[in-house]
Amino acid sequence: MTQSKVQLRNIIKVFGAHPDKAVALLEQGMPKQEAQKASGSNIGLAGVSAEFKAGEISCIMGLSGSGKSTLIRHINRLIDPTSGELMVDGENILDLSLDQLREFRRRKMSMVFQSFALLPHLTVHENVAFGLMVRHDDAKQAAAQASLWIENVGLVGYEHQYPDELSGGMRQRVGLARALATDAEILLMDEAFSALDPLIRYEMQDQLLSLQSNLQKTVIFVTHDIDEALRLGQHIVILRDGLVEQAGSPAQIVENPNNEYVEHFIARRQR
Repeated sequence: MTQSKVQLRNIIKVFGAHPDKAVALLEQGMPKQEAQKASGSNIGLAGVSAEFKAGEISCIMGLSGSGKSTLIRHINRLIDPTSGELMVDGENILDLSLDQLREFRRRKMSMVFQSFALLPHLTVHENVAFGLMVRHDDAKQAAAQASLWIENVGLVGYEHQYPDELSGGMRQRVGLARALATDAEILLMDEAFSALDPLIRYEMQDQLLSLQSNLQKTVIFVTHDIDEALRLGQHIVILRDGLVEQAGSPAQIVENPNNEYVEHFIARRQR
């Protein structure tokens, strides 16, 4: 049985005033919209529990405002929850000190953003090596590792180019190479391919699947596209209004949707 890598336990995130009141109302069973009105707060996540297994690609999906990007940013603590537990390898990462959290981010987890998030003043090679240099790896080893991943994502010959000299697909390859170069166990991808043209997006999906067949990372991939989720994911979590509507394998989602909301996503598949 595949081991659980990441577990989210009743994650609630409240923005604005009176978070304790909002949490109490949610824990009493009040629906999100009513709890927001009663507390005067904005509730991003209303009690999310989910599990992501080691070595699998899991997709978090939902419409805009469902909480998917908010959720993935909790996993590396770019956002801290108002209440709940964030377990990685059985350890609640909310208990980490700032120094421990820095080390956790440098070695355990990496992230690929929708907007590429490359450093414009650095070359392709320098961008890919950036995470290695930040954690003070040996400079020669970092350079060699960066070169390896530039080759793995098909960017040989572009090492000395700058991000603004590259196409969108090439920039996203740089972002992927940078994330993988650190050899982190967990890879977070927030709408990583959604800004790309359809053909380039499909090629990037192929690239990820090919790399994953060898790497077996724990990948948590946010998308609003059911086709992308079904193609990439071994496990899918569908969010709505800050709650989990359904979680399961692609076959379970397609063949046994929990409700009309999930059926709506399935109906959006390209024919």
